[in-house]
Amino acid sequence: MYHLVEIFESLQGEGRNTGRPVVFVRFAGCNLACPWCDTDVRKKFSASLDDLVAEVKSHQAKSVILTGGEPSLVKGMAELISALKAAGYWIGVETNGTNEPAWFGQIDYVACSPKAEYAERVKLQKANEVRIVASSEDIVGFCQTMRARIAATDYYISPCERGGEIDFATAKSVLGKLDGWSLSVQLHKILGFR
Repeated sequence: MYHLVEIFESLQGEGRNTGRPVVFVRFAGCNLACPWCDTDVRKKFSASLDDLVAEVKSHQAKSVILTGGEPSLVKGMAELISALKAAGYWIGVETNGTNEPAWFGQIDYVACSPKAEYAERVKLQKANEVRIVASSEDIVGFCQTMRARIAATDYYISPCERGGEIDFATAKSVLGKLDGWSLSVQLHKILGFR
C-alpha cells in the first residue's frame, strides 16, 4: 500500500518544466522538518498499486510528478514506475536529495531541492535540476557547495514563503551573488491554482 496526501492534476509551477500539465502524486511522510515548509505531508489515505495507477489514468495529463514529502523513501516505487511507464507516462520526481534509490535511473526527470538546514544529509550526485529555497542571505555558500556536489543542467533559486508572503528580495540578493543560477518561482501560488 502507498501512503498518500493527494493526487491531482495541474500545471508544474516551478523549474524547467513550468507550465507542463502533470498529475501530481504527493506521498506522505518526510525525513526532514524544515522550519519554513509549506507542505502538509500527513497521510490522508492509502492506495494499492492498481488503485493508484487507475487514479492517475483518470486524469488527462500524460506526465506524472512523484512528490511529497519525500518520495525516495517510499517502498514499492520501482513497481509503480514500471506500471506508469507501461501506460506511456513521462515521470518526474521531486526529492530533497538525502536518498538516491536505484529507481531514480528509471525516472525521466529528477528535480532536487536540497535543504541548507540538512546539508550533511545530501547524498544525490546527479539531477536534471537543482532548486534551492533562499531561506536567508546566508544560503550562497550552500548553493556553491551543492553545485559542486550535484551535477545538473539547471540550477535555480526559489523565493522562500513564510506565512503567505513570498520573499523575492532575498532570492534576488542571493542570485546576484551566484553565477549561472536562475530564478524559479512557484507560479501556481502566484496565479492562484494548485
